[in-house]
Amino acid sequence: MTSSPRTPAALCGNQAWQLDRVFGRGRRTELAGETDLFPEYVTAADFPRQAAALEKVEVLFSTWGMGEELARQVAGLPNLKAFFYAAGTVRPFARPLLEKGIIVVSAWAANAVPVSQFALAQILLSLKGYFRNVRETRLPANRGRLLETDAPGVLGESVALLGCGMVGKTVAELLRPLRLDVIAYDPFLSDGDAAVIGVRKVSLEECFSKAYVVSNHLPDLPTTRGLLGAPLFASLRTGATFVNTGRGATVDERALAAILKSRPDLTALLDVVDPEPPAADSPWHSLENVRLSSHIAGSNGNEVVRMADYCLEEFRAWRAGRPLRYRVTREMLEKMA
Repeated sequence: MTSSPRTPAALCGNQAWQLDRVFGRGRRTELAGETDLFPEYVTAADFPRQAAALEKVEVLFSTWGMGEELARQVAGLPNLKAFFYAAGTVRPFARPLLEKGIIVVSAWAANAVPVSQFALAQILLSLKGYFRNVRETRLPANRGRLLETDAPGVLGESVALLGCGMVGKTVAELLRPLRLDVIAYDPFLSDGDAAVIGVRKVSLEECFSKAYVVSNHLPDLPTTRGLLGAPLFASLRTGATFVNTGRGATVDERALAAILKSRPDLTALLDVVDPEPPAADSPWHSLENVRLSSHIAGSNGNEVVRMADYCLEEFRAWRAGRPLRYRVTREMLEKMA
């Protein structure tokens, strides 16, 4: 009895170092053990030389560093059936693949894990009033004093989630056991799905006026750019915190900076801004009530191989003819970040 031939596969992307780390820690070896893996990385520059040898390839694996030019090139491979992206959004390059009927799978759910954990940590510290307390404790007038806090703590308070895609849903699930009132704004979220993840759908205005912490997970779309403006930030409660691990472009940053300057009781925790990195004279560097981090919420360090793991699991499901959990359709591109 002979075993069935292994699926012809290749790793593609324009940044070898990204492929090395995402498919590191044994993941490339694991992939090579289950497929007939092309020995080189496929890149846009090398594709003309590699094309003939890639004609039998049925599946491709990629990660950060994939671009539209390379997507157009590999979309023309005669036997390519599925593309597994070990990272987040595929919106910048997926259309040529989808137009050829090639299955596209993204590991956005894997990348949502560290982002949601990062957001959870910031939400919990904000409910305790940590960030405001730290900056007030450092003031010379408060040295030697044990400051009291008027923060509500982690019980019974309102937290607002803006956007309930993969990250927002995961944050909601992490908050669910904590006996908080979790409200949410998302035009695409059905009442049934809201009930499943344990949130109450409300207006954008209510999210800002009611919640003690507002956590932004909105995608960068034409309809969301600059959506979060001055009236919303001005309506924040005394001592409230705005957390942004979503996209900087969804925020009217000039308006946010002005509100923060006039209201030192507020706190902004910004892991994403627009542009990135911010200019040297950006107010994010100087405002005392801003904590700026450099887009570190997503997969970093040991976390990146989780994305390869998700793709390997999806590949095995595809090979076995089982349903795919993280397939991306053309319709989904319209509301993806």
